[in-house]
Amino acid sequence: MTIPKSPATLVDVAERAGVSLKTASRAVNGEPHVAEATRQKVAKAALDLGFQLNSMASLLKRGIRSNFIGLVTGDLANPFYSSLAKGVERELRSQGLQLVVSSTDESGERERVLVEEMVARQVRALIVVSTHESNDTLRSAQERGIPVVFVDRPALDLTADSVVLDNRAGARLAIEHLIAAGHRRIGFIGDFSRLPTHQQRLDGYLDAIEALPTKSGQDPRELVREDFHDAAGARGAALELLSLSTPPTALFTSNNRVTIGALTAFRGLPVAPALVGFDDFDLSDVLGVTVVSHDPVEMGSRAARIALETLESRQPGGEPVVLPVRLIERGSGEAAPGVDWR
Repeated sequence: MTIPKSPATLVDVAERAGVSLKTASRAVNGEPHVAEATRQKVAKAALDLGFQLNSMASLLKRGIRSNFIGLVTGDLANPFYSSLAKGVERELRSQGLQLVVSSTDESGERERVLVEEMVARQVRALIVVSTHESNDTLRSAQERGIPVVFVDRPALDLTADSVVLDNRAGARLAIEHLIAAGHRRIGFIGDFSRLPTHQQRLDGYLDAIEALPTKSGQDPRELVREDFHDAAGARGAALELLSLSTPPTALFTSNNRVTIGALTAFRGLPVAPALVGFDDFDLSDVLGVTVVSHDPVEMGSRAARIALETLESRQPGGEPVVLPVRLIERGSGEAAPGVDWR
């Protein structure tokens, strides 16, 4: 059976013509301020690829925007982002709007391409979990009248609304909980250090560690390991911490994937260290893992509501909406030093 070839997209045309997605969009839609030589080059690429403007593009050419809202997020295989998208979609559905979801896999370049493509299709608004490598493309979207709402990670160097968690307070709550169980050497395993969520959770960890009455000369960052975005890397970081001459008796893991990686490192150990993870995850209750929990569905819903309000001429406020977190005790964070909680 012959599999039909996928129709050419505007991205394909831009690559074939050797121009940016924005330039290709302007050329095929007949917008002004495009050099004639560039317009012809784009037209030839479109002809060679068999690219055709669809009905939506025809509407856009006449200045009529789509009924789509764009969500640019991280890896959709992560249940956190799937739940976030569910909250956004649920809010939009009641307004007759549709959601378009794209995943960056934490690549700044892919985020740029995806945002440019959504802008070219004139989505009504953008909700973004940004990699924060550059805000130029998102600033350009704002300048074209497209509201931008940041979610999970706050806006940086850009006046825009954002919906975030109380990350610092949540991490501090986790460490204070472990301290109350008798732990003094508590390891931290975190995500990409460039992300503000990571930095806020690290700050909360350091707040609690530095408040200990006796630290025995311990460097507060001695047991910090960061830049681990997946379970495999987190597993290695946990094994390295637990192999120290004086290993930590407890670990704080800064997101769901890092927590899962740490759990795999505990297999075969005679005594598992106490553990508190940031983010809930499937089977955490069955495994008895204490977590700092929150509601990603509500986070998505709040971001969508703000985007819809902004479409009604509301100006972006710039002050983030901070959602609360709570500690759920399940056993792993309550174990005293030397006590196996499994």
